[in-house]
Formats: sequence, C-alpha cells, structure tokens
Amino acid sequence: MTGGALDVLLIGGSGFMGRHVTEALQKAGHRVSVLSRGLRPPPAGVETLVADRNEPEALARALNGRRFDFTVDFMVYDAVDIERLLLVPYAALGRYAMISTGQVYLVTAGAEPPYREEDTDADVRPEPGPGTTDHGQWQYGAGKRRAERTLSALRATHGVRAVALRLPIMQGEGDGSLRLWAYLERLLDGAPLLLPEDGAQLVRHLDVADLAAMIVRLAEAEAPRAYAYNLTQAEVLTLREMLERVAAAAGVTPRFVNVGWDELHAAGLDGSVSPFSGRWRSVLDPSRAAAEWGFIGTRTEEYLPRVVRWHLENRPAQSHHGYANRPRELELMARLGAATR
Repeated sequence: MTGGALDVLLIGGSGFMGRHVTEALQKAGHRVSVLSRGLRPPPAGVETLVADRNEPEALARALNGRRFDFTVDFMVYDAVDIERLLLVPYAALGRYAMISTGQVYLVTAGAEPPYREEDTDADVRPEPGPGTTDHGQWQYGAGKRRAERTLSALRATHGVRAVALRLPIMQGEGDGSLRLWAYLERLLDGAPLLLPEDGAQLVRHLDVADLAAMIVRLAEAEAPRAYAYNLTQAEVLTLREMLERVAAAAGVTPRFVNVGWDELHAAGLDGSVSPFSGRWRSVLDPSRAAAEWGFIGTRTEEYLPRVVRWHLENRPAQSHHGYANRPRELELMARLGAATR
C-alpha cells in the first residue's frame, strides 16, 4: 500500500507508546483515530472514539460503518479481545497489527534466549501457583500467546491481514512506568544501588521511536509475510553495563552492591529494588525483522542520553513504588558490608 494519506485506528493509543506512534503517523501525513475508554486525554489532532472494548455493543456502536486502512491494537490481553474486535459487524479495520510482548517466550517450554519467533511453537510452561508474582506474570504472557494464536488462525483460515509485533521493555520519553526512574532516583540520592546477581542479566530493550517508525512502515507497505516479528535494539548488554550508561548520561558515578535473591527476600525486599532484573524480562532475536524489513534498532548510546535527559527534565511527582523501601535497602547494604564495585 503506497501513496496518499491513510486512515489509521489506534486502539488504546492514548498511552506512552500510542502517543509516539500517533506523532509519527501524523508527521507522515496520515489521519489518526484513537479508540479508548476516554480516561486519558487523547493525543493532539486525533479523532476520539470512546468505547470499552470489553463491551461488544459499545464497541460495535463506536466502529459501526467506519472504514480504516490500518489498525494498531495496544490493548490485546487474550484471545477474546481479538475475537470480539474482528467480529464487529459493519466495520472495516483494514490491515491489523497487534502489539504483543516477548513474554510469550517466557511462558513457552524449552525456549532459550535470544528468542526467535518460531520458539512459541512449543507447549506452554505449567501454570505457577495462584496468588504468586510468577502467576500474574505467567497469566499475562499466556494470554498474549493465546491472542497471537487466534490471530494466526484467522490469518490462515480467513485471510485476515494481521501481524503481531513482539516487544521487549520499552524506553522513551513519556514512559509512565517509572522503571527507569527507579534507578535514576537511587543514582541521584548518592547511595549505592543493590544489584541482584551483580547485574549480569542480559538486557535488550527498544527505543519507542523505533516502534513508531516501524508502525509507519507497516501502514504504508504491503502486509508482512510472517504473522509475528521481534523488534528490539541492536546490541545486547548486561544490566550493569546499561546502568553504567544511564549513570553517565545523568552525570553521576554509580556504585553497586551485589546481592543474591535469597538475601534480598530475607530482608523483606523484592524485585522492585531493580525493576529490570528477574526472570520475567525477555531478550529477543530481531533477525527476522532485519532480514525482511531492514529493521535495525537504535543502539543504547544513541537513545539512552535522550531518554535520561527527558526523565531528569520531567521528574515525576511520585517515586517508583519500590523506592519506599530505600531505608531497608540501605540497612541491607550496611549488613553486607557495603562492598561497592
């Protein structure tokens, strides 16, 4: 699909990623509509459609008789979300992109990083016990995986022109998750940071600007050959290396204290000490997107200084929730001898 302005629908596009995607689409000359519950102000210059996607009648009213060239869906959490949307009568959604997650690999048996798209062909891992942190994370990944499978089936049996974009942790201006801020706030208070497993965990994030550019390319091109693509930054770093770059961009010297998970939990602390640590973080292989689309994610030395600067210039009114336990972190570091490296 080439030439002329397109009508693009973003579902749930009022958040962090949606705003960047909206701006990129508008700069490319396309018309953008956003469908949401109306709880957040929409991006400037868009048409707003208000409906709860969990209510089929409201969804049908909002989309009745509408025609779009391309739809980007940020709000898919399970198969029913796909079914409910794509079965809306008298609506033409055009080609469809589901925003998915690398967490689909973390609930797949036998998958090992860096994860490739075909890894999700294996069975799902056993469900963790209800009420645990692992259970909530597993539910999220398993739901996204079911949604992807429904999308793949509709693509194969009904010719639905659809694609799933699997994303890692996103970085960028306007990120309200406070995860990067959790590290910056600790770096700025002058005390060391507790770093589980000495920050040896591999990280491979994505600049939100790269996602926005890819969405524009998908809107303007023919439908992709495959139904799923990983998007991620070019290089793989350890978490420690990434945080050293964050500190350099903030103009501070980092100090780290290595801690084991057992020691952390025994002190009444959890993963909120280091939001980019832990097993529920995916490291993706972007080879398919590179081969078929020429996609090369921006390197951290190029995007991190810009993102860190935004966080410092737009400091949030509240801390990351884990920062409330900062005194307990300092007590643990004192017991560990505060051996910083």
